[in-house]
Formats: sequence, structure tokens, C-alpha cells
Amino acid sequence: MNPEVPKANRVLVIDDSESIHKLVAARLKAEGLEVKGEVDGERGVERAVAESPDLILLDVGLGDVDGFEVCKKLKEEPETRNIPVIFLTGATGTEDKVRGLDLGAVDYVTKPFDQIELRARVRAALRTKRLQDMLEQQSFLDGLTGLWNRKYLDRRIESELTVARRYNRPLSLVMCDIDRFKILNDTYGHLFGDIVLQGVSETLRGSARRSDIVTRYGGEEFAILLTDTALGAGAFVAQRLRSSVDARHFDANAEHVSVSVSLGIACTHDLGAEISTENLIEAADRALYASKDAGRNCVHMNKAGDISLVDPDIGPDIFQEKRR
Repeated sequence: MNPEVPKANRVLVIDDSESIHKLVAARLKAEGLEVKGEVDGERGVERAVAESPDLILLDVGLGDVDGFEVCKKLKEEPETRNIPVIFLTGATGTEDKVRGLDLGAVDYVTKPFDQIELRARVRAALRTKRLQDMLEQQSFLDGLTGLWNRKYLDRRIESELTVARRYNRPLSLVMCDIDRFKILNDTYGHLFGDIVLQGVSETLRGSARRSDIVTRYGGEEFAILLTDTALGAGAFVAQRLRSSVDARHFDANAEHVSVSVSLGIACTHDLGAEISTENLIEAADRALYASKDAGRNCVHMNKAGDISLVDPDIGPDIFQEKRR
């Protein structure tokens, strides 16, 4: 298998002058960057939210809206708040620069900009962004399983809820708990318990699609965030996850040990108008506890407070839904 080729860093230029876009692209060509442009501030914010560039070059004197206001909006959006912003300005005074830095910009480049200076400042901003991303990613990983942790789940739900509200897309959450995990620990030891946690994590990650976010919620509990997925399709996925774990066996002292999981699922489209990270987790958790109360190794779904058992033989077409 060939190693994956790293993607080029993406730079978004928000400037009301097309000539500036062409000039920046020409100046940065040698850096191997993918440069895109928007002449409108509002559209620039929308594009940044949709595409998540690695760096934004922002004109202070936009025609439709003040560049400082655009920077403020970028820093308020969960999807763009951590993207570094370099202001492009024709002013040389200190006041505007201080204002921009206070709003969260990382640097300024004065027009007409020098090619060497522009490239150096862009390289510095991207280098800092890469280091910050690496440190942040480490803080979001669970040390035992290698899955995303609870901190990452909370942040990701917040971000995905913003997208779900904006485009009226469903967002489903599956809560998953290893059945009788304490008995496994007490019977076979904590080292075996760690092996089970790692094995279940591997199975969940392998059975989910690439766009699903599989996390260790805490202890023996996991959470799987299903983007753009309605309740019925998510229930089918939850059953697939359950059966994949059920089919796996672990060896302990020459003994084959079976492990099962209980799951609960809820979807934003069935929670009413007030949707938050907390009530999405709570709704899925209530369905999970229903699975525990029903004897474990099963899936329940929470549809507007009505919790019901999911048929183990559910097919992807039963709810006339498709997962994208």
C-alpha cells in the first residue's frame, strides 16, 4: 500500500479585490499552497465554515462589511475559531493592528506586500497552527484505546449541532456500554479488562463508517456520533455494532470469553426545538438504560421520549432511510 500523500495547506483569501487574490496566489505559488478567494465578507465566513481552511488572509477594508467584524464572526463560529487569521491592510498605523490582534488575528501584512515577507508570515502562521493541532489532538485521545475521548466528543457534538441546525440535517448519537464489565474484571483481572476495552474499541471503530466519530465516553462506556443520520438508519448501525462485538471472543487462561454490549440511540430530529449537547446525550443514555433493564445485549431507541426495542433483524430499508 502506498503511503497517503499529505494534502496541501489551504489558504482562504477574503478581499474585495480580484487582483489581490491573483497576486496572493502568485506570491504563494512556490509554497505549494491551495489558495482560494472570496470578495464578499459574509460569503467568506460561510466558505470558511464549510471548508475549514488552514489559514485565512483577511482584508481590513472590505466593501460590504468591516474586516474586523468578519474576524469577530470567524472567532465566534466553532468551526472557524481556531483558524489563524492574518489581516491584509493598507494602513500602517498601530491602532488598527492592535484592534485586529485583540480580536484574535495572529499577524498583519501591509499592502503592497513584499513577496518574501508574505511567504515568511504565512509559513510562520501555518507552522504554529500545525503544532497547535498536534498538541490539541493529543489532548483529545484516550490513552488506553486510542479512541477520541469525552472532551473531544463534547466539542464535536457542539460543532455538529451547529451544522445540523443550519442545514436541518439529522444528527444521531449512540451510547454503548460493555455488559457486566465489573464481573469480567473481578473474574479475570484488570489486565484482561483492558484487553476487552481495547478489543471492543477496535471492533466499534472497524464497524463504523469513516465519517462516524467513535469515542470512549468513560470507563466501559462508549459514544458514537453519526453525522447526517436519522434515527432509523442509526438504529440499523447500532445493531451492526452490537452484533460485531457479540461475534468477537477473547482468550483468558485458555478459556474463550464472550463479551456483549448494550446500546441506546437518539436523534436530534426527534428531540424537539431545544437541542443541546446535554439533552442529546441524556436521550441516548435513557435508551441505553432501557437496554440494560431489558436484559442487555440489545438496542433501544428514543423517539421523542418513546423508548422502544430495536428489532435485531432490522434492515437498512425498514425505515425507508439511507445512510449517506
